[in-house]
Amino acid sequence: MPTRPVLGPSERAFLATARRGTLATIAPDGTPRLVPVCFVLDPVHGVIHSPLDEKPKTTDDPYALARVRDLLARPTVSLLVDRWDEDWRRLAWVRCVGHAGLVEPVDPAHEAAVRALRDKYPPYLAQRIDARPLIRIALDRVTSWGDLGS
Repeated sequence: MPTRPVLGPSERAFLATARRGTLATIAPDGTPRLVPVCFVLDPVHGVIHSPLDEKPKTTDDPYALARVRDLLARPTVSLLVDRWDEDWRRLAWVRCVGHAGLVEPVDPAHEAAVRALRDKYPPYLAQRIDARPLIRIALDRVTSWGDLGS
């Protein structure tokens, strides 16, 4: 019996054009930790990359960030990408569940992900995201709701 791909065409298109998502990791006490993130979808491999960029944070060390500590201890994460509109017929969301890890600058996949992030988010042209690890989410399942094409 054929299986459905993790991402359907409308979900891929929705994720490709979305400007932000909310990453959920699991804190040491078991509670969800939510943080807004920028991201890109790798259309070839069906994975999501999110930078550990130079925007102001509580620490300059990307490995000391709570989300990184969380995903290294418990790699199961969710990414919710939604569209809000006063016209509720346009409401839509895609929820991605997967396993996260870090992609280091020495990994060949890192360079392509950095290029895609810089294409999507011009402020990254002035940041050294090429010298910092990226979060990589390998998708296990995706659910969606609403009119993703609006």
